[in-house]
Amino acid sequence: AAERPWTSARSQSVARELLAELLRATGCGSVAEFLRGRNEDEEGRFAAVMGLLKQELTKDTWKRNPATKHVFSWTLLHITRPWLSHYLESVLPPSLLISDDYQEENKILGVRCLHHIILNVPAADLCQFNRAQVVYHALYNHLYSREAPLIEAVLLCLLDLLPVLERAQRHQKETRPTTPCDEVLQLVLTHMEAEHRLALRRVYARALPAFVQRLGIQIARHLKRLERVILGYLEVCDGPEEEARLGILETLRCTIEHAWPRMPCRLPVLLKALLKMIWDVHTDQGSTPEPVKAALLQGATECLILLDRCSEGQVKVLLEGVYSSCEEGRVRECIRKVQENT
Repeated sequence: AAERPWTSARSQSVARELLAELLRATGCGSVAEFLRGRNEDEEGRFAAVMGLLKQELTKDTWKRNPATKHVFSWTLLHITRPWLSHYLESVLPPSLLISDDYQEENKILGVRCLHHIILNVPAADLCQFNRAQVVYHALYNHLYSREAPLIEAVLLCLLDLLPVLERAQRHQKETRPTTPCDEVLQLVLTHMEAEHRLALRRVYARALPAFVQRLGIQIARHLKRLERVILGYLEVCDGPEEEARLGILETLRCTIEHAWPRMPCRLPVLLKALLKMIWDVHTDQGSTPEPVKAALLQGATECLILLDRCSEGQVKVLLEGVYSSCEEGRVRECIRKVQENT
C-alpha cells in the first residue's frame, strides 16, 4: 500500500482494505502475526509468500517486475527473531542480489534487508557456511561508493556485522594481525582524508566514534591517519548543524579515552587545533545556531580536559598564558573550565 510510480491513491486504499480483510478472515492481529504465526511453533504464511516470489527473485527475473523487490523487503521486515532464522536460506540470496545492483536505490534496499537479517538471525547461524563472510565482502565493496545515503546504510550495517565476524574468528581460533573492523576503518579513514563533499564527510564523521569504541585500545594502530583526519575535519565548518565537526569531537574524545598513553606526544598539535576551532566558533558570524556553537565549545572543552588528565596537567600549564592574554569571554570560559577541573 506504499506510494510507488505504478500506484495511485485508489490502489493504495484498496490494498489497505484487502490487507485488513485478510487479517480479519485469518483472525490475526497484525501483518507480522499473519506472516510468521502466533508463536514459534505455529507456521505462518511467510514460507508460502517466499514460494510465490522465488521464481521472480532470481538473477534473471527480479528486474522484470519492479514491485517484486518491494514486496520481498516489506514482508521480510515483518519477520523478526526468533522466526527469521528458519527462513535464512531463502531470504539471504535475494538480499545479496538486490544489494549487488548498479542502481543506488536497489543497493540501499538490499543493504537494509541484509541489516535486518543480521539483527534478527543468531550469530551462530550467520557464521555457518561462511555466510557472514559473504555478507561482509558484499558490504565492504560498497564502501568505494561516493553516494552518502548508501555509505550511511553500509556503515550502520557493518557495525552490527563486525561482532558476528569477531565471534567467528574466536571460534576458529584465527590469529590475524588485523580484524575486519581494522580493515573497514583503514578504508574509511583513507576516504575521509580525501573527501571534500560535505554530505559524505558528515556520514563518515557520524559513524567514526562507534568504530573507535569497537576497537578500544587497538585504535592505537590507526592513530597516525586518524590524527590527520581529526585535524582536517576540525578546521572545516560544515554548515549550520556542524554534524561533521561534532562527530569528529566525539571521535577525539573516544580516542583519548581508549589510547590515552599515546596522547601526550600529540598534545601540541591537538591543543593548537582545538584552540583554533574554539576561536573560529566564537568569531563565526554565519548561520550556525547558538545551541550548535555551545555543543562545539562543550565538546572541545571536554577534549581539553581529557588531554590535561592524560598529560598530568600539561594543558593547564600551556593554557595559563592564553587565558591571561585573551579578552574574549566565551574563549576564557572554555579555558577556565579546563583550569578548574580537577
